Amino acid sequence: MFGFLKKSGTPDSEKNVAPGEEVAPADEAEPSSAAGQAEGEAPRDGDSREALDEAPRRSWAERLKAGLSRTRQQLGGGLANLFGLRKIDEDLLEELENTLLMADCGVEATQFLLDELRRRWKRDRLETADQLQAALAETLRELLQPLEAPLVLGTHAPFIIMIAGINGSGKTTSIGKLAKHFQQQGKSVLLAAGDTFRAAAREQLETWGARNNVTVISQESGDSAAVIFDAVNAAKARGIDIVLADTAGRLPTQLHLMEEIAKVRRVIAKAAPGAPHEVLLVLDANIGQNALTQVKAFDAAIGVTGLVLTKLDGTAKGGVVAAIARQTPKPLRFIGVGEGIDDLQPFRAREFVDALFSVAPRGEGARAPSA
Repeated sequence: MFGFLKKSGTPDSEKNVAPGEEVAPADEAEPSSAAGQAEGEAPRDGDSREALDEAPRRSWAERLKAGLSRTRQQLGGGLANLFGLRKIDEDLLEELENTLLMADCGVEATQFLLDELRRRWKRDRLETADQLQAALAETLRELLQPLEAPLVLGTHAPFIIMIAGINGSGKTTSIGKLAKHFQQQGKSVLLAAGDTFRAAAREQLETWGARNNVTVISQESGDSAAVIFDAVNAAKARGIDIVLADTAGRLPTQLHLMEEIAKVRRVIAKAAPGAPHEVLLVLDANIGQNALTQVKAFDAAIGVTGLVLTKLDGTAKGGVVAAIARQTPKPLRFIGVGEGIDDLQPFRAREFVDALFSVAPRGEGARAPSA
């Protein structure tokens, strides 16, 4: 779809890790603190975050466009040669197909987009490649529109959100950013440090809790399900609006660990019948088509109800969103395009595509009717 997508070369909180606490094995541990910080995994004392927080903030539309710069650079370079005043023919469509496949859009999404473009080519009597590009942008918006399903809160009190994802996906960071997002909506938030496997996970979550002035329920050691059970009961007693429950990162191929996270879901349901009310899976945009495998595996284990796609600013593989829409159409609740605490926002199909194609934004948060 876009040359853009060519692959390129606190009383309840425990504030300290107990001495001698074991570090997770290499296959389960998330990146080191240095690597984690590079990804925005957790802020540390002495970082320049104060300067970032005090700097003039750009609008979300501006930050989205900047965050998708790598993808857009591929778009500008690839489509400049592909489109233009060139006449539409089968050779052009074949080149476009190759670009889509190289973009991690996947076979199904690529075929869907090409079939729709061929239909519009004949129906609307398109002549130039520029017209085809405009049709591509509109077709992509229509494909992504069903993913635009904002999270509805307030249906339960507390509203319990279970967060899952593999190590390194940006799960802990996303929890911190979500806490801030919900606070800005006037909601009270409590965090449950349910990732009891990785030694640094609790510390990272507590740092985000301190930054947002949010209580973190944690234990120095213990069962993940027990920690989250305690957190749900604490939220009930305190009248908290939202519980964000972290879980241990795991690979979808580790069946015994996937069973453990399924157990966590069952325990949450015992603590609050009908919960969790949302099960969010955090995906790293850099993994491209592998995201589809993760969605299917986690969905089978815990019933995923929504997705969070992080690190779009670090990849040119934005086409994975199209693959998700075609093959695993779970609601894309939030997307992340930076390390700032406000750089995780609800997904809106039109502004996402407009940012990719450098279309002038229609205003912060504005939504135009679909075609």
